[in-house]
Amino acid sequence: MNLTVRILIGMAAGVVVGLAVQGFTSDDHWIQTVLVQDVFDAGGKVFIASLRLMVVPLVLVSLVCGSSSLADGASMGRLGGKSIGLYLFTTAVAISIALGLALLISPGEGGSAGRAFEYTPRPSPGLKETFLNIFPTNPVQAMADGKMLQIIVFALLLGTALGRSGDAGQRVRSLFEDLNGVLMRLIVMLISLAPFGVFFLMAKLFSEVGWRDIIELGKYFVTVILVLVIHASIVYPTLLMWLAKINPLKFYKKMREPMLFAFSTSSSGATLPVTLRTVEKKLGVDNSIASFSVPLGATINMDGTAIMQGVATVFIAQYFHVDLVFTDYLMVILTATMASVGTAAVPGVGLIMLTMVLTQVGLPVEGIALIIGVDRLLDMTRTAVNVAGDAMVATTVAHSEKKLDRSVFDDPTAGRVNP
Repeated sequence: MNLTVRILIGMAAGVVVGLAVQGFTSDDHWIQTVLVQDVFDAGGKVFIASLRLMVVPLVLVSLVCGSSSLADGASMGRLGGKSIGLYLFTTAVAISIALGLALLISPGEGGSAGRAFEYTPRPSPGLKETFLNIFPTNPVQAMADGKMLQIIVFALLLGTALGRSGDAGQRVRSLFEDLNGVLMRLIVMLISLAPFGVFFLMAKLFSEVGWRDIIELGKYFVTVILVLVIHASIVYPTLLMWLAKINPLKFYKKMREPMLFAFSTSSSGATLPVTLRTVEKKLGVDNSIASFSVPLGATINMDGTAIMQGVATVFIAQYFHVDLVFTDYLMVILTATMASVGTAAVPGVGLIMLTMVLTQVGLPVEGIALIIGVDRLLDMTRTAVNVAGDAMVATTVAHSEKKLDRSVFDDPTAGRVNP
């Protein structure tokens, strides 16, 4: 039985157990307090912690290895321009589709603005603060705090220096390549435990999920899911066929595991080790491309979040009976696209970005309280879309740089987990 099937079994079992617990026990029952709040919650948190354990060392080591082979500034600049450009383009397309479909479906019509709301948004960072936060003053502190953009900048600088340091740089680079191999093996060990971690996460979630909220926000929920499906099944495959000249079906078949990890953890960052390994070992993307594009995408690629923002903006505007004009929608597209980079290193990025968008077009931020009840389930789906987007951009850039190994991509057994 392959890993994907085992993960799906763990996910299904978790959903069944969670629904059974919610349906047959009360909130103060010992099953809820002991099994759900202690066992399931602890098991899920340990699983996510084990994945996050790998993120910082893997990004640092892998990116140093990759950038040391791209020591010339022209290659680095070209690679960064292509990656960032594609990420921003797909984010703009995502929110444009979301706005268009939301206006067509009108998920917020019939709402009553008489309901009282309580929601306090987190402050969003200013432009100067965002720019300064990219550059580390203490790389060790940046790694301790998990500030990905600062880690990326430091790793790029260190890798470039190694590539220009002759024999000394080559010796240190060999050490990093050996470390990279060890880290990849550790990832395989952790991946083999995924079915158990996914079970705990799903059981905890579905023992608490509020079905009443989903029913009340049915049109909003379905609209977001529909746009996510359209983006993943039309936009990404079109770009893969047009720009990378590859078969999208093979691409998604090889991306099953990272997308399942993303769906269960709701975190692109926690899924990063699995995504990076898949992009290199299964899709055939060279380390020099994957080690840059994938961590960058996990930090700034917000296609799924942008879709949520587009639908949520229309939903809240219709709910509060606020008419937005064409220029308002253009401002939503621009703000959400740029905010995907500007708020990348801030916790709770999705709601912070939505707060910025709503404020920009004069909508009440209290409206976010309307959608919080179903946001956890939607977050799972949009994270899976984000991870697919990270791999799509890495594959496309690798093709343009002639660093995509077609034999690995076409091999159905490439990168198979063998604990």
